Amino acid sequence: MEVGFWDDAEAAQKVIREQNHYQSKIEKYEELMKKISETEDLIELMELEEDFTFYDEFKESVEDIVKKASNFKLETLLNGEYDQNDAIVSIHAGAGGTEAQDWASMLYRMYTRYCEQRGFKVETLDLLKEDEAGIKSVTLQITGDNAYGYLKGEKGVHRLVRISPFDSNKRRHTSFSSVDVYPKLDDDNEVEIKDEDLKVDTYRSSGAGGQHVNTTDSAVRITHIPTGIVVQCQNERSQIQNREQAMNMLKAKLIALAEEEKKEKIEDLQGNYSQIAWGSQIRSYVFQPYTMVKDHRTNTEMGDVNRVMDGDLDDFINAYLQMKAQK
Repeated sequence: MEVGFWDDAEAAQKVIREQNHYQSKIEKYEELMKKISETEDLIELMELEEDFTFYDEFKESVEDIVKKASNFKLETLLNGEYDQNDAIVSIHAGAGGTEAQDWASMLYRMYTRYCEQRGFKVETLDLLKEDEAGIKSVTLQITGDNAYGYLKGEKGVHRLVRISPFDSNKRRHTSFSSVDVYPKLDDDNEVEIKDEDLKVDTYRSSGAGGQHVNTTDSAVRITHIPTGIVVQCQNERSQIQNREQAMNMLKAKLIALAEEEKKEKIEDLQGNYSQIAWGSQIRSYVFQPYTMVKDHRTNTEMGDVNRVMDGDLDDFINAYLQMKAQK
């Protein structure tokens, strides 16, 4: 390392993160090539000895290579400006009372399971529970290589069809929840936000943190008036820390919105922000009268809905990334 590299600790950490990102790609490539080489040796050994005792092992090895190669190819699609970043995921229950709130809770669990399987770290920044069942909303910070790149396609409205356990007449219900995904930004991503464009509310936190958070108005909710974007945080112990975290979330949303709308100035987006569009769900999860999960953008389907709810989202995420790459 150059002399003075650590003089700016923040910049140094950024360089190290980038280095680790590319080092991870190199290691995955080398692991894949090693696996291919070992499998080729196994083929030669079976042909030379005319002994196919290891055929099952060979078959498993080929399947593993195909899976690893597919995943590696998929990573090459994650070349967006923020794809390497950590992600912020917010889930909001739609209209429908307890049933919709339970659906939001189910999505919370699904994404938590997916992230755990990927080796991502999940931190709950804000959680609004419902007394009877489920949650009104939750905001998660997902930390891991390419977290935003993998999860960005989950943004949209998710639709549930099932016989509601909260309906004594056992009728079938349709519920909606919205999922918002945006990248966690570094501190050097500057966005000009005017104080007069903000409405800041404080309230008593109901999250983890012991007695302190339950006896002071430490939680912070910030509304960006021109766009209608609302962010909130109650994870930190102090109001100052929660406000700082909420402002970082707001900046990330505004930058992601500007990128999505192909605008250069945040001011140009005033009045154009529409977080929830109930008539345009991206995916449906059907529990009754049959089981099926279908992504309406890619037409990807999976019949085992429980497997999906346990976090098996790879088929849907892969199909979305491939679709976007072809456009």
